[in-house]
Amino acid sequence: MALITLSQIQLAFGHVALLDHVDFSLQPLERVGLIGRNGAGKSSFLKLLAGTQKPDDGVFQQQQGLRCAYVAQEADFDTTATVFHTVGEPLDAIRQARAHYETMACDPNVDMTELTRLQDLIDSQDGWSWETRVETVLTRLQIDGTALISTLSGGQKKRVALAQGLVTAPDVLLLDEPTNHLDMATIDWLAQLMVDTPCALIFITHDRAFLDAVATRIIELDRGQLRSYPGNFAAWQAARALELNAEDLENARADKLLAQEEIWVRQGVKARRTRAQYRVNQLDLLRQARAARRDQVGQVKLEVDAGSRSGKLVAELDGVHKAFGTGADRKIILSDFTATILRGDKIGLVGRNGAGKTTLLRTILGELAPDSGTVKTGTNLQVAYFDQLREQLDLDKTLVDTISPGTEWVEFAGQRKHVMSYLGDFLFSPARANSPVRSLSGGERNRLLLARLFARPANVLVLDEPTNDLDIDTLELLEQLLAEYTGTVFLVSHDRAFLDNVVTSLIVYEGDDEAQTNGYWREYEGGITDWKAQTARAATNAKINAVKAAAAKPAPTSSSTAAPTSGKKLSYKDKQLLEQLPKDIAALEIEQSDLHRKLNQSNAFNNDVGALQAAMKRMGEIETTLDEKLSQWAQLEA
Repeated sequence: MALITLSQIQLAFGHVALLDHVDFSLQPLERVGLIGRNGAGKSSFLKLLAGTQKPDDGVFQQQQGLRCAYVAQEADFDTTATVFHTVGEPLDAIRQARAHYETMACDPNVDMTELTRLQDLIDSQDGWSWETRVETVLTRLQIDGTALISTLSGGQKKRVALAQGLVTAPDVLLLDEPTNHLDMATIDWLAQLMVDTPCALIFITHDRAFLDAVATRIIELDRGQLRSYPGNFAAWQAARALELNAEDLENARADKLLAQEEIWVRQGVKARRTRAQYRVNQLDLLRQARAARRDQVGQVKLEVDAGSRSGKLVAELDGVHKAFGTGADRKIILSDFTATILRGDKIGLVGRNGAGKTTLLRTILGELAPDSGTVKTGTNLQVAYFDQLREQLDLDKTLVDTISPGTEWVEFAGQRKHVMSYLGDFLFSPARANSPVRSLSGGERNRLLLARLFARPANVLVLDEPTNDLDIDTLELLEQLLAEYTGTVFLVSHDRAFLDNVVTSLIVYEGDDEAQTNGYWREYEGGITDWKAQTARAATNAKINAVKAAAAKPAPTSSSTAAPTSGKKLSYKDKQLLEQLPKDIAALEIEQSDLHRKLNQSNAFNNDVGALQAAMKRMGEIETTLDEKLSQWAQLEA
């Protein structure tokens, strides 16, 4: 039986229908990813499910006694409270009921009817052990309950907000952009937590890897309609492409027929003829259908002026050290870091929040002097910054003044473009051009910041978390733009799909995960998938070397009961297998690399869902087989 059912739901703001006669049902233990363009109404839909937003019309039904928890995109906490108190806030009602019961139980003239009612209420919500529930959730989410909210980082506050949702043991958990501002390790942790949590889940995110890992169904909010697709993001992507192509063909046929009928009616009609009257009536229906149609929202037109060419060398660092603080508070950010960055490189910076990615960037670009070591920057560098906190935006300025202060024109790649037309490329209508920046949503502010960034010539782009709040269509266009950009790119992001599709190499923080004080960074060729494969291979080789080293030790002779650990001769079959295994491993790694490259090409499967699913299945089989063969090789070598 469905937990929540919506029938013919309508919701509009102004003249725009966010939900237009929508039907939806949520089954127990489903994990539903909600996607759609910025401004499509995803957050409003989530609030409607949570009960904080009322529909204009339609039927909303849910199971009796359903517990629903909603975690907003930006949490509003009392900064003076402790984490334990904040996480326990959703249990305030039951906490007060228990305190009232304990007070009444001491009264000899107690009203037994009221006391029994309170006891039943507390029993039904497991209120006798609410403290234990809070402690259990805090332990599960690895949060210190004694800490003050004011001392927490953005990622830790996200965990507290999630803990508030989980402490009520909800039947339905609603999450709005849960991955924003989280580092990659925390996103992986959150994905596993969501898979293991025994409740239905609806979440909004633009992180495609998170969608792939968590979702069992995708629903897309598009032009007021909800479309449902079984499976994860990859399955949706293939199925949706086929649907959009079919929709384009159908609309083209309808437009062609309407144009033909308009020409016919202008030639003059004898309305007394039955067939002519029928065509006139059909023409009216065609006109009404065309007027009611909501076409696909246009796509952002992204272009960047690469400016003049920089020198071939962008930056060269040799033995760089950088630290902050003294004594016990001293934190090493860079330790003996050496790297050479050339024009055209696209570098991804990966590390936990607080690891020092911004400090590393400023050191590479010569803005921050190292404590020791040398930093040599190239010539003719024109650097443009994208700031994840959007501090470059003045919230009281209009969109026009933000893009082109004091003039109506934007100088772009040697050409002039009117500021209204330029804003239109980023999906800002002329009616909004003179609106203040503070009236924009988070995703729209990011689009505006991209518009401001790309309006200036730059041969070095520094992008700090550009993917937050951007819808998937804009993300894919930004990926394509950066892939074709001829300058140098430094990209700080925790979106693994975005990094995989853009960067040519990674600089990864490999320090102590807990203390993060040794400042050790390492460079890897390729994207996130390549880095994971290289580190997994290195770990396997380390195991093989450890086995070899153990096998090389002489067997103990002092104990007659000790079993021999080495000296066993290989059979003929084992010798053949030992010779064949390295060849098999090499072939599998080549196939894995080819498949990975193919999966990253948008047109590789020509919208063939079956072929895409087969390729993804084969990737999993290769990883499993590689692990088995490497383990077998290690045993035979020993």
